[in-house]
Amino acid sequence: MDYVIPEPDRPSVAVAGQQARWPVRRIFCVGRNYAAHAREMGKDPDREPPFFFTKPADAVVEADATVPYPPQTQDLQFEAELVVAIGTGGRDIPEDRALDHVWGYACGNDLTRRDLQQVAKDMGRPWDWGKAFDGSAVIGPVHEVARVGHLQSGSITLTQSGEVRQRGDLADMIWSVPEVIAILSQSMALVPGDLVMTGTPAGVGPTLAGDVLEVAIDGLGKLRTTIGAPL
Repeated sequence: MDYVIPEPDRPSVAVAGQQARWPVRRIFCVGRNYAAHAREMGKDPDREPPFFFTKPADAVVEADATVPYPPQTQDLQFEAELVVAIGTGGRDIPEDRALDHVWGYACGNDLTRRDLQQVAKDMGRPWDWGKAFDGSAVIGPVHEVARVGHLQSGSITLTQSGEVRQRGDLADMIWSVPEVIAILSQSMALVPGDLVMTGTPAGVGPTLAGDVLEVAIDGLGKLRTTIGAPL
């Protein structure tokens, strides 16, 4: 097919143990999916229906990259997350079949311009400027389910230049991975290549140029990112 401008490159991330890569189609994110994090954000952690926001596929940053401190913010924050890679699409997926649609899992870091997000919240506006900026979706290699199994529990941590800032367990999610997939698929069809960032435990906080952030999830290794100087 011919296009009037050059076709953009397809965003992708590494796959653990393979040269082939994971093509990124869409990135869905679950908001406030750990009770302790909901409380630290001033919200009630009761099981209200989950809500979602998105990041553009080309916001992806791979492991060991340096992410420039983004513009228009004085409060860039880290959020360690489990990422789910959708390998089989579907709509209205039953919860008891949801894991059949998962190809693999990865470590992620949902970088957030918290001050811009807070302004959007206060004014009832979308979160895009706080969540969906360039370099905001740090995602490590995808580990195939056939190799690591389905992750229902296990430690998730984030260290900031060697100091532990976030520590939780995947079992602490308010909405489990099968529940998230089932609920999300009621609103739109999931498609192979979609990624779902499943929320962050308590302890989110600001980061500065020069910081080294490291997300670790049991069974998935570590995801290291350096925050660079502003562009």
